[in-house]
Amino acid sequence: MRAFCVVRPASGQTVGMPPAPRLMLLDTAAMYFRAFHALPDSMRAPDGTSINAVRGLLDMVARLATDLRPAGIVACWDDDWRPQWRVDLIPSYKAHRVAETIDAAGAPDIEEVPDLLSPQVEIIAQLLPLLGIPVVGAGEHEADDVIGTLAARASQPVDVVTSDRDLFQVVDDARDVRVVYTGRGMSKLDFVTDAWLQEKYGVTAAQYVDFAVLRGDPSDGLPGVAGIGEKTGANLLAVHGDLDGIITAAADAGSDLRPAVRRNLLAAADYLERAPKVVQVVTDLDLPTHDLQHGADAKSRNEFERLADRWALGTSATRALAALA
Repeated sequence: MRAFCVVRPASGQTVGMPPAPRLMLLDTAAMYFRAFHALPDSMRAPDGTSINAVRGLLDMVARLATDLRPAGIVACWDDDWRPQWRVDLIPSYKAHRVAETIDAAGAPDIEEVPDLLSPQVEIIAQLLPLLGIPVVGAGEHEADDVIGTLAARASQPVDVVTSDRDLFQVVDDARDVRVVYTGRGMSKLDFVTDAWLQEKYGVTAAQYVDFAVLRGDPSDGLPGVAGIGEKTGANLLAVHGDLDGIITAAADAGSDLRPAVRRNLLAAADYLERAPKVVQVVTDLDLPTHDLQHGADAKSRNEFERLADRWALGTSATRALAALA
């Protein structure tokens, strides 16, 4: 594993030169939730602890490392899965995911996580650094914000691994930042670029935040604008460029907007002012720089093997070690 501060090859490099090594950023929670639901919870450690999410995540990491050969991997973490500043802007933001608690007035919201998954998250956080994969989070921010910041400051090509479409906004062809989209499963990865977004949705990465705001996202508690789905949202952006242009057109009684669309946009004015700040990932967090050049040392690998034996991680651990060697 190499450091992620790698100089990008000059644009005039000769044909046949190897591509620049890529930094891989993991949307870790999205991955372990997917692993948990994809594998049977009958996978157990000797003490009875479910380890399906742990094994599934290790298998994903091994597959990605083997197939894509990244220069380094960072596990981006939700230090705060529902930041209060986002809730203040859109109170419905992720509200349906909040676990019901007793006497929790004034306490941070707790995400509803299956009982069998919670202890596995702690195991994952313990294991990944032993493989040379730092776990990086930031107070009052989500993993998406960590990803946005690391992608923005990287001096090399970047792969963002996620099943969350909101992260399509970080795609940047000019800087060679792409999303490795796992929404259809690990066997059907999509490599999201501007061309992919244009073909799939008819928008650019620079328009994706506005597109997501207009469309809404029930999984995040974002209502969107009534009557505006993906097709209408893309058409509006194609004509008016961005959300500001669409809002300007809605305020103009003489614009060519259909009356129903104009009414719905005007009715959603408050939402349209607040939602972009919720959907837009933060790109300027103060995050530590991790040296990924040498990966895990012998001591860390030995500790990983000890814990892998304790939790009975079997071939999942073996494959991860081999892929990251």
